[in-house]
Amino acid sequence: MSTLQTKNIKLSKGYLLVLVLVFGAMFTLVISSFVGYIVTQNNLVNFRFEQQRATEIAEAGLNYYKWYLAHYPGDSTNGTGLPGPYVHVYEDPEDGPIGEFSLSIASSSYCGDVASIDITSTGHTYVDPSAVAVVSGRYSRPTVASYSFVTNSGVWYGPTSVTNGPIHSNQGIRMEAAHNSVVSSGQADWLCNSSYGCSPSATVDGVYTTSGNANPSLFSFPVAPINFAGITLDLADIQNKAEFGGGLYFGPSGKSGYHVIFRAGNQVEVRRVNSKQNEPNGYAWGRYMNILKGTSLVGIYDIDPACPVIFVEDQVWLEGEVAGKVTIAAADIDSVGVDPSIILNDNITYSTADAGLLAVAEYDMLIGLVVPDDMELNGIFVAQTGHFGRNYYNTSMPNSWEQYIIRNSLTMNGTIVSNNRAGYNWVYSNGNLASGFTSSASSYDVSQIYNSPPYTPITSDVYTFFNWRQDG
Repeated sequence: MSTLQTKNIKLSKGYLLVLVLVFGAMFTLVISSFVGYIVTQNNLVNFRFEQQRATEIAEAGLNYYKWYLAHYPGDSTNGTGLPGPYVHVYEDPEDGPIGEFSLSIASSSYCGDVASIDITSTGHTYVDPSAVAVVSGRYSRPTVASYSFVTNSGVWYGPTSVTNGPIHSNQGIRMEAAHNSVVSSGQADWLCNSSYGCSPSATVDGVYTTSGNANPSLFSFPVAPINFAGITLDLADIQNKAEFGGGLYFGPSGKSGYHVIFRAGNQVEVRRVNSKQNEPNGYAWGRYMNILKGTSLVGIYDIDPACPVIFVEDQVWLEGEVAGKVTIAAADIDSVGVDPSIILNDNITYSTADAGLLAVAEYDMLIGLVVPDDMELNGIFVAQTGHFGRNYYNTSMPNSWEQYIIRNSLTMNGTIVSNNRAGYNWVYSNGNLASGFTSSASSYDVSQIYNSPPYTPITSDVYTFFNWRQDG
């Protein structure tokens, strides 16, 4: 064999060795990458599995505290009296302890009373403590803010009304208005008479309609009645908070009552009503005009956000621009037969995104005679023993006030709670409007459901979970 052939063979073997080494390295790299990918994916699957278990453990923490609140309402320290977080071992029925949840708890309170409790629960497993899940939410008791309208009596919604939000009556409902939510009645049927536009009187369904405006698929009857005794506010407690807990208290005026005007900047102007216009035709129900004649300044007051409660032991004329949360009650709990009302004297608007008003009248909640042609009311309005509405006015009154008998529109954002039959429109037998508003639109305020003004009436003692969120 020649020297040249020997060199060629050696060179070929060298090339082959290089190729083997290169392809071997590539194969090793591919296999290593593939194995690494498999391992990574397996770790990721295991991590996600453990994180899912951690989420279940964190949710168990929220459920645990719901149980705890059912037994110890308002306790935000897990029974320790000390600041958190509060760590609990989570036990699986079959596997025993498999992880832990840690609770961070904060309460929102007014005048020293807990309004809601915010809970953050962080869970992890012992298998992989790095697979952490965080869930949070708010526990509070459901309130009337979840409704557009609640009444203990019958109600008739006319065809010129538009409503947004749940409506409930413990009695019958005639529903001729456009609506987009559930309309529920505590009755299977009821007697619709001439006062509800039925002639002749007839026994009808719990929720009854004759027009195409309503949506019968959203009718629900009979349902469990709402216990009005249960949603009645403890006015004595509110008075105590206003007098001694940091709120504002105003005793009997010695005159006709108080004119209360909310002002921007979370202030309230209070004026004594020295006199009001004489009422025409004696004092027949439905003829009260409640027109202010003379007032004098009592003072301008800051509303304390820690206890934004106003208690007035007299009749109130209410209006203004609400900033922040505030509750006002007009009541006389000491005098037998004296049950003050609130007159909605002008627009009530919100000046801040977090604003919310609760207005409680021991008796009636009435829209006044001299009000804007296009009126706007924001708030939760409670007529505790009387009704929400507007009195019937006719041309027997002085000519200068006849222009106010019929107003153009009423826009309401919030909730009406009326013990007795509510209504702000009066019609002739032919269906034409005699007194009230040509059109009206009402909508419940979703923002108040989760963050209501202090002492908003509750509809259940059971804490409910709102605003569930998963943060990790």
